[in-house]
Formats: sequence, C-alpha cells, structure tokens
Amino acid sequence: MRSVWSGSVSFGLVNVPVKAYNASRSKGINFNLLHEKDHARIRRKRVCGKEGEEVPSDEIVRGYEVSPDRYVILSDEEIEAADPESAKTIELEDFVPLSDIDPAFFDKPYWLVPDKAAGKAYALLHKAMRESGKVAIGRVVMRSKEHLVALRTSGDALMMVTIRHGDEVIPAEVAMEDAGFATGEPSEKEVQMAEKLVDALSTEFDPERYKDRHREALMKVIEQKLEGQEVVVRREAEERPATEDILSALEESVKRAEKEIEAS
Repeated sequence: MRSVWSGSVSFGLVNVPVKAYNASRSKGINFNLLHEKDHARIRRKRVCGKEGEEVPSDEIVRGYEVSPDRYVILSDEEIEAADPESAKTIELEDFVPLSDIDPAFFDKPYWLVPDKAAGKAYALLHKAMRESGKVAIGRVVMRSKEHLVALRTSGDALMMVTIRHGDEVIPAEVAMEDAGFATGEPSEKEVQMAEKLVDALSTEFDPERYKDRHREALMKVIEQKLEGQEVVVRREAEERPATEDILSALEESVKRAEKEIEAS
C-alpha cells in the first residue's frame, strides 16, 4: 500500500513527521460502454457544439462562464498561478468537540501513520487528543489543492478526514423550503412510543452487518448471465404513502421489534 502524502503535523512547536494512506476505497461495479452488435468499446470524442466536428486537444482551452455564452479564458499557467504553495505541514489551527461538526461536512478519510523516529511525538499527540476528546482542524495541500481537514483519534491511530467548507454544504432549511415541508406537532404518547421503538432497535454499530446489497445482487445477475440463466426483472416498487395513524403503527412496530429480540 502506497502513501498518498507525506509531511508533518505541526502541534505548537512540536513537529510530527507522518505519511497519509487512503482509509477508504470504492468497491462499486464499473461498466464499459460497448457497441451492441460487436461489443467494441465506445470512445468519447470532444466535439465542437457549434461546428459539430471533433476538436484536437491542442485547440481546447478552459473557460469560466460569467454570463450566458460569455467566458473568461484561462491558460494552464494562469490556473496554476492560483495553486497553493506546496506546503508539507498540516498546521493545527483549532481544537473543537467532534459533536460540533455536522457529518455533512466530512468527505474522505486517510490514516496518518508516523514516519521514522516520530513514534513518541505521534503517541503524544494521539494521547493528548484522546484525553481531551477534541478534534483538530487544520489545512493540507494534496495534489495542488488545499484541503480543510479534521484530525481525530481512531483506535491507536490518527485519522485525517477532509471536510467541506461552509459554503459547500447546503443548509437543511433550503431543502425543506424547496420541498414545501411543513412540520406537525406529535403528541406526547407518540413521542414515548417512538422512543420505545428506538430503544428496541438500539444496538452497537458493527459495519460488518451492513452489506452492499446492490453490489451483491448485481454480481449475482452477472453470474447468472455468465451461466446462461434468465434474469428475472423486478417490477418498480410502489411509493408508500405517509402513515396516517402514527400511534398504531408505532405500537405495532414495537411489538414486532420485541418479538425479534425474544427470538434472537
């Protein structure tokens, strides 16, 4: 496994050399676009929207649209002029409670592993953060782009997670307003039953319990096709209407959950 970044974490005057490794990977199933009659790969061409002809790569430029059909053209050099300086240090700027960061801000995780002779400083930073229960906020430059990051402890290691900037996360109020959402006030009895259902379904989080059911089903379809079997196409699921008698539905849900617990 190769590191994707190397540098150091700056904790006051303490410098901790580290390497960053991907902490996640995509396991989705990718498809190639093929010509149906001969299964040849389909190639994408860059075609001029005005002339309808393919454009050579040396005639393609980058433009930022400032108004309809009006662009500011930038050369590669002009774009690179805005690139951040290639810093090799993650400057920790603030320490905040993890609960203060909405999960919507989290993006991609990386493991931070101590470099040679940095074990003691790494362990010091790890223990200080674990004892405080805080998350460190800093910045890192990777692939010519500056990222805002959060450092947190995870087991015996430090994890760095890139986080979105404030103007990149759409507030809930915008989505609610767009959907014409209107709240209703639940009764005390409904709240009590909902809390009881939450308690009945509560357990410890185990990621191994949650499989990618779509990927597994898709692999099964591929295997069936390889074996020459007929694939049964499912009907589209019908939309379920909003529950009208919420209390009765909650009571029945609690009964079912309790029965499942007794049977397990």
